[in-house]
Formats: sequence, C-alpha cells, structure tokens
Amino acid sequence: MGEVVNLNRVRKRVAREQAKKEADANRIKFGRSKTERTIDETTTRRQDSLLEQHRIDREDET
Repeated sequence: MGEVVNLNRVRKRVAREQAKKEADANRIKFGRSKTERTIDETTTRRQDSLLEQHRIDREDET
C-alpha cells in the first residue's frame, strides 16, 4: 500500500516553492543591494547640495 499524502499540504508546499522562485526572479530583476542604494542616495544628496550652493538669491528691488 502506498504512502498517505495530505493533498492540502502538497498544494501549499508547491505554492510556496513557486512563490519563492518568483521572488528570487524579482530580486534579480528589480533588487539592488544596500550598498547601491546608499551610493545613489549619497550622490543625490551631494548633487542637491552643490546645486543649492550655486543658487543666486534675488530679492525684489521695489
């Protein structure tokens, strides 16, 4: 006689495995490492700071 299998558990296990494969694919496709995000954030802050330093404040002469 064969082994008794709970079909609900099998379905859930298969669904988890499929979700894990999809998540791995999305991490590769869309994910960035923490280092990459930090570098981009630092670069953006520096560019904003440099732009702000070169701003010319003009007051209304009335």
